[in-house]
Amino acid sequence: MDELLDALLKKIKDGTYPPGSQLPSGRALAAEYDVSQSTISRAVATLRGQGVLVGRPGRGVFVAESNRH
Repeated sequence: MDELLDALLKKIKDGTYPPGSQLPSGRALAAEYDVSQSTISRAVATLRGQGVLVGRPGRGVFVAESNRH
């Protein structure tokens, strides 16, 4: 899962996923990274815990407007 976290953080840092942008669905991320949706869920939960991502019920997961990474 560390490689997945690194890949997501890299895309956040390089502006692929800028602050305020919505991440692709868990299904799309699982297909892109060739991992299970549960692995995506764990990675997203980790990044949410770090304040990098925020969840908006009924809308999805977004890059925090001001994140520490």
